[in-house]
Amino acid sequence: MRPAWQATHHDSPPQLEEGPRARTWLTRAANFVIAVSKVAAGATLRRTATPDESMILLPDVAATIEVGTRRIEAGPESLTIVPPGSSTVTAGGEGVIVRVFSARAADLAARAANASEYAAGAIGVAPLVPWPDPPGGFKVRHYRLADYGIAERNVCLRSTNLMINILAKRQTPRDVTQLSPHSHPDFEQASVVVQGTYVHHLRYPWAPDMTTWREDQHLTMGAPSVLIIPPSVIHTSRNIGGPGWLVDAFGPPRLDFSQQAGVVNNADEYPMPALVGPDDHASAMAAGAAHR
Repeated sequence: MRPAWQATHHDSPPQLEEGPRARTWLTRAANFVIAVSKVAAGATLRRTATPDESMILLPDVAATIEVGTRRIEAGPESLTIVPPGSSTVTAGGEGVIVRVFSARAADLAARAANASEYAAGAIGVAPLVPWPDPPGGFKVRHYRLADYGIAERNVCLRSTNLMINILAKRQTPRDVTQLSPHSHPDFEQASVVVQGTYVHHLRYPWAPDMTTWREDQHLTMGAPSVLIIPPSVIHTSRNIGGPGWLVDAFGPPRLDFSQQAGVVNNADEYPMPALVGPDDHASAMAAGAAHR
C-alpha cells in the first residue's frame, strides 16, 4: 500500500516561483493537484489553457480574479470555481491562496513534489471521470463562505471534476473523545491545513503479507501543509494548541456526500450523474463518462 504523503511547506522549497511575490508548493493525488501559494500584495498567479474547471480558495487574503471579461473582487474566506481556459489571480495583500486543479493540468501534476509516487499509476483509485456539465454552462461561480455559515458548519462545494469540503473553524482543540476515524474505499483525500496545527492519525490495513504492514502514524502538521491520504487508510484529524482550520479536497466529487440532502451547498448548480444503482461510486463515474 502506498503511504500517505506529507507536504510541509515551511521546511521545503517551492516547486514554482511565480514572480518575486509568490511561492507555490505543488502536491498531487492521482486525480487532482493542490497548489498552495504564499503571496504578498500584488502577486499574480496566472494559468493559461487549463483543460477543465479549477477552484480558488482564499482563506485569509483578498484577491482580484479575472477570467476573460469577468472580474471579481474576492474577499478572504471565499471560494471561486473557475471554468476551463485562462485565469489570473492578483493578491490584495499578504497571505495564502489555495488552488485545486484536476490532474489534467498535466504541467502542474508533473512538477508536484510527489509526482514520482504516481509514475506507475495509482492502484485502488477510481479514475477521474467528469460529472455532467452544469445546465447553465461553464462560468465563474463565486461563493462567500459566510453566506453558508462557515463559522458553525462545514461548507461543501463541487464542480464537474472536483469537490472541496471546507470544515468549520475550530476555536478550541478538538475533543479527543469525539474523533471520527474512517476510510475511503476507492478515492484519495487531500487534507490542507490553512490555520493552526493539526495531528493526523493514520492506520494502515493489514494485508496477508505481514512484511508489508505499516505502523500507525501520528503526523503533526502546521499551516500551510497538505496530506494526501490513500484509499483504505483509516484516518482522523484534530487541531491542537488553539484555533484550527482544515480543508479537504477530492476528485471527482464524492458521491456519498452528494447523495445526502443539504451536504453539498451548490448541488443545484451541478447535476449528479444518472446512477445504475444507489450508493455505487463506480456506476456514478460510468454514467458520467457516458454523458461526456
